[in-house]
Amino acid sequence: MFDSLFNSVQLGELTLKNRIVMPPMTRSRASQPGDIPNEMMARYYAQRASAGLIIAEGMQISELGKGYAWTPGIYSPEQVQGWKRITKAVHDNDGCIFAQIWHVGRVTHFENTNGQTPISSSALKAENVRVFIDNGDSDPGFVETVMPRAMNKQDIKTVIGEFKRASQNALDAGFDGVELHAANGYLVNQFIDSQANNRSDEYGGSLDNRLRFLDEVVTAMVSVVGPQRVGVRLAPLTTLNGTVDDDPIETYTAAAKLLNRHNIAYLHIAEADWDDAPVMSKEFKQAIRDVFDGIIIYAGKYTAERAQQNVLDGFADMIAFGRPFIANPDLPKRIALGRAWNTHQPETLFGGGVQGLTDYPYLED
Repeated sequence: MFDSLFNSVQLGELTLKNRIVMPPMTRSRASQPGDIPNEMMARYYAQRASAGLIIAEGMQISELGKGYAWTPGIYSPEQVQGWKRITKAVHDNDGCIFAQIWHVGRVTHFENTNGQTPISSSALKAENVRVFIDNGDSDPGFVETVMPRAMNKQDIKTVIGEFKRASQNALDAGFDGVELHAANGYLVNQFIDSQANNRSDEYGGSLDNRLRFLDEVVTAMVSVVGPQRVGVRLAPLTTLNGTVDDDPIETYTAAAKLLNRHNIAYLHIAEADWDDAPVMSKEFKQAIRDVFDGIIIYAGKYTAERAQQNVLDGFADMIAFGRPFIANPDLPKRIALGRAWNTHQPETLFGGGVQGLTDYPYLED
């Protein structure tokens, strides 16, 4: 029914079986203490291995990079061992899986950073943004973010090194590649968007300067895993976590052009998907297509019909389905057969156990 979504696609040296992507989605179920991936998570990802590509949930590259309680890391030996169980489970089910690595920057609280002051491009608070904490002494819950400090040159060098180490850890854990989370208001995005960056040095001010941190992080990642195992996620029109750009079309077309020079495998674009969200125009999508030669993935409340049309129009090579993949472990089969999709349970998205994680029914159930 949707044949264009089931053609194989070449992603670097990898041949993917279809054009359907499971994007990274925070589920907050890492084992404590230590934010360690576990067997429950391995079953969750293995169930969804029929996707052409799985991009695992965001994993913090350091203790200071953590924004939410119970999210997994990829900086300790125990975390790497945990991820090995997950990549093996996916590969045993003929799947392909990338790691998404992130640093949240200012989108956090002291309880999640072991008392360390959060860092950002600038000393600007993420206003009206709340994060989930669990201090072990009282009921877990949401709290306001705190004021970050502006990163100095040594901080920038340190964090780039942490992204590089996380990329190596991802390879050691058996991932097929690594995606940089440069979207949704987190640290890299805090450098890119004009209203989140008021620096006056070479990392702020002009567009070229605001893209410098992205450029240097990707350079470090490529040096470890090679360009064709690197992807980058951007969110041109979202204003999540307080990041706003004055000219997103200019900024993100330039970002795509910069990433093309690195010859990375793919660009993963998250479209704004809330009610009354700004629409990413065909002209904007064409501008990105014109400057980026690799695979382009789009995500954002796609139906199978919209997904196929974007592939046929040439804007996208692959389409990511977020919450539909949470509720439908066999989503590609449902799309192929034109069958109905299960609806996710909002109350089980974050935290908890197997309920709402691995217990959604398959078609044959």
